Amino acid sequence: MAVDWSTFWPRILEATGETLIMVIATLIFGSIFGIVIGLLLFVTRENNILENKVVFQLLNFLINIIRPIPFIIFLVAISQLTRLVMGTTIGTAAAIFPMTIVASFTIARVVENNLVSIDPGVIEAAKAMGASPLRIIFTVLIPEALGPLILGLTFVSIALIDFSAVAGTVGGGGLGHIAMTYGYQRFDASVMIVTVLILIVMVQIAQWLGNTISKKIMRR
Repeated sequence: MAVDWSTFWPRILEATGETLIMVIATLIFGSIFGIVIGLLLFVTRENNILENKVVFQLLNFLINIIRPIPFIIFLVAISQLTRLVMGTTIGTAAAIFPMTIVASFTIARVVENNLVSIDPGVIEAAKAMGASPLRIIFTVLIPEALGPLILGLTFVSIALIDFSAVAGTVGGGGLGHIAMTYGYQRFDASVMIVTVLILIVMVQIAQWLGNTISKKIMRR
């Protein structure tokens, strides 16, 4: 049965809002945890300011284990943990939990890669001036890596839009749920087209914002 668009648009708007909530909330929480993990990963590397092989190897192992797992498999694999933490595996809030885990470790690797590209001489100069590790982190590492980091977060935010659509197909809500329930299962191409177009617009806006912000930061 074809969708009656005169009454279906409010449902599309609601689903778009759910998708935005999933992406924005995950990006916020994932950025907080991911930046902390990425900084720890970098500063505990061999010959770095807080060298600690145990911490480095543990974080590196976790990232290498979680990142390669396809999100749909990861989502199902930790469903019991999601239920334990969130109280349910259905809905937008439940989808944010696994998305945040994946985003955190992805952002951590992005942060580490950006920090590794910093000229070691800059860090050595700060150490020679007597700067503490915390001062080096907040006055040298973060400012130096901020521009490229914004671009990295842009890439992650686009991936999160994809993750939100995947989560929607298994009860997470949002545009993915609309596309699966009203488009795929009812063979309604118009619903699929509309949801795909909205997702494309979201990606374009995210990319534009990321590029604009990173350019302004790099000019400073």
